Amino acid sequence: MHCLHPLRLLALFCLALLCAAASSQAQEASLDIGSKRFTESYILAEVLAQTAAPHLPAPPRLRQGLGNTAIVYEALRSGSIDLYAEYTGTIALEILKNPQPMTREAMNAALAPLGLGIAIPLGFNDGYALAMRAADADRLGVRTLGDLARHPELRLGLSNEFIGRADGWQGLAARYGFTQKPIGLDHGLAYDAMTAKQVDVIDIYTTDAKIEHLGLRVLTDDRGYFPRYDAVVLYRLDVPARWPAAWAALQKLEGRIDERAMIAMNARAELQGAAFDVIARDFLAQGGVGGKAVAGASGSEGARGFVAKLFGPDLGRLARQHLLLVAISVGLAILIAVPLGIAVFPHLRLRALVLGLAGLLQTVPSLALLAVLISLIGAIGTLPALIALTLYSLLPIMRNTVTGLAEVPVGLRLAGTALGMTGGQSLRLVLLPLALPTLLAGVRTATAIAIGTATIAAFIGAGGFGERIVTGLALNDRELLMAGAVPAAVLALFSEGVFEAVEYLLRRGRAG
Repeated sequence: MHCLHPLRLLALFCLALLCAAASSQAQEASLDIGSKRFTESYILAEVLAQTAAPHLPAPPRLRQGLGNTAIVYEALRSGSIDLYAEYTGTIALEILKNPQPMTREAMNAALAPLGLGIAIPLGFNDGYALAMRAADADRLGVRTLGDLARHPELRLGLSNEFIGRADGWQGLAARYGFTQKPIGLDHGLAYDAMTAKQVDVIDIYTTDAKIEHLGLRVLTDDRGYFPRYDAVVLYRLDVPARWPAAWAALQKLEGRIDERAMIAMNARAELQGAAFDVIARDFLAQGGVGGKAVAGASGSEGARGFVAKLFGPDLGRLARQHLLLVAISVGLAILIAVPLGIAVFPHLRLRALVLGLAGLLQTVPSLALLAVLISLIGAIGTLPALIALTLYSLLPIMRNTVTGLAEVPVGLRLAGTALGMTGGQSLRLVLLPLALPTLLAGVRTATAIAIGTATIAAFIGAGGFGERIVTGLALNDRELLMAGAVPAAVLALFSEGVFEAVEYLLRRGRAG
């Protein structure tokens, strides 16, 4: 019976953690504001949050860096966020799938059946464009996209979202007859690739701060492919009724941010290392609006060094979130995979089928699985992250459960039967204790996988050390990236030490 006690304790522990996670999610109702995973979106989310904050009963919650358009839009539709800054071209082409130019009125008419609307044009256009080094453009005589089409030897490095968007590469290539095969790059890394001359052309946002800083030439869209991308607020239609005072304050932002102001704010983040909340606060202070603290604000990074970023004030919060994600997901995986492994062990074909399905889950890309889960359960944050991490943890635990049972010598199996044990008694007193070291090795592997994969959870607002990594990618800030990666690596090493200690105690117990 001794081997059942750890499983019972683990079950109680997992249930307690799950309850803790649920209670941490049940916060006081307030305005939820999202952003995509690039500098400008982070800043605009802070501007919106700080503007609304003085007019709300509780600080607004920021869900920063929610991946690409598909994820943040699904979060809006599901009610996980209430509003975020979006662009008219993206709304028309990517969200509404309308290839024709649309007026704001037409967009609102199409969005209304979805319970959504657009309002508060912020005052600037941030369009897509392609850019190359100005010196190369002058040498080759490239000033327009039409000119670029005549140089198939030039290497294109485009963001993965741009390559896949309805208003992105495929349509652009068809319009201009491009024959180049672009490689996919994260937007935050594209400028480094350009500086290192690893690519010749990248896609840019026209308010990017590094265009002028790096001496890039923005190529003219001479065939008028790209629509205008005027910044607006995409919101749930019930927001003005739920938060009338905050909505009235937000409307005062209309027309307040022009291209020059947005470029300057982006430059402070990307070139000077200023924090998003500080940039927004300074901008609003100049206009005399907002300035109240916001829940989940990033804190003032300024131009601090790596050590200051590593041991920043968010370290404790991120560590708790990361530990919670890993502990609950691996615990739930144990509670599912061990009984399932025991159940399928005697049946060879069923065992192969179940292990095959668990293996298939391992091949699904993390972000794709998270996007599907958001759509299915209508929520972002901790819940879909836990489901995804649990699914990824099933295979090593289940496989090692089956392997451990198979490794028990036949003589010991028969000994239990000879002593008059029932099947259940033989399992509890003979098979599982002997299989425990192998089973524990599977849990060890699952924990290592969960610690690494949990960093992806930040893309859907679940927190953890990935929050720093996501922000570091957006800013191309290597120190902030490492400030997220190092604690995750330390946690992985700590877990290895814990499992080593447990295995040592098991060996000593067997020897005794």
